[in-house]
Amino acid sequence: MTEDLYKVLGVSNSASDDDIRKAYRKLAKKLHPDLNPGNEASADEFKRVSAAYAILGDREQRAKYDAGEIDASGQERSEPRYYREHAGADGGERYYYRSGRTSGENAFGGFEDLSDIFGDFFGRRRGPERGPMGGAGRMAGRDARYRLELDFLEAAKGGKKRITLPEGASLDVSVPAGVADGQTIRLKGKGEEGFSGGPNGDALIEISVRPHSLFARDGNDIRLTLPISLDEAILGAKVEVPTIHGPVTMKIPAGASSGQSLRLKGRGIRKSKGPPGDQYVELKVVLPSEIDDDLRDAVKAWRERTNFDPRAGWASDWRRR
Repeated sequence: MTEDLYKVLGVSNSASDDDIRKAYRKLAKKLHPDLNPGNEASADEFKRVSAAYAILGDREQRAKYDAGEIDASGQERSEPRYYREHAGADGGERYYYRSGRTSGENAFGGFEDLSDIFGDFFGRRRGPERGPMGGAGRMAGRDARYRLELDFLEAAKGGKKRITLPEGASLDVSVPAGVADGQTIRLKGKGEEGFSGGPNGDALIEISVRPHSLFARDGNDIRLTLPISLDEAILGAKVEVPTIHGPVTMKIPAGASSGQSLRLKGRGIRKSKGPPGDQYVELKVVLPSEIDDDLRDAVKAWRERTNFDPRAGWASDWRRR
């Protein structure tokens, strides 16, 4: 019985691309061989899940699978060609092919030579190169698709990663600095083997980037919200600020306000080409959970001798309506 790839991932056949991606991530995290060393059952299940996602996670492949053009292993389904049932023959061959000769005359039933068979099974990949005798020649292998999940800093800074393939082998991936969520890295010649000496296909690595608790990406720039105290905002200060490249000391000007943004030049994404991005630090004034009497009295006295209005002109357009 043909395996139902949707059941392998635990989703319905009407599931969205996002639902399929989430289901795969959940199962992959649970079954990954690195998290289950020595567990052959888990490794086998990881292979099944990865193979199912290789098809359902690709829109084109999924459409072919839903249409019945490929099976659960990704192989194209063979279709009967040029046959019709013979009616009225006594004890003769049951099937005829288009030229009218019986299948006994040609063991391949209607294909003029072996090249037709190879063309039928492989022709919809990348067109075969015909050999000098008209037979099937060199043919490129199919591309293989994988998914690689990265931490935010791994994607921002780049580096080397090793992924475990469904069949148990491994593949080393050079992650360029600044690779984005959803981007695909192509590894030439790392896909399926070619046919009759043809070139291998490529490995297509789709990148998924986990969010960071502090940093957010804006193009090649990095954004971060920095909590500061009331006295640091009023008097100014020098504070340590995290960046994707390590901590740096930043000067907060006296009289800083929440929402004010300061720039750390060159502390963003550093790609191999082009200028580096910057890091923008948005200040956020945070008051203590408990206000002591000294602070309360000082602020009260300040309020009584000033007429500062932080909302002056703030909603003037709204008030005029």
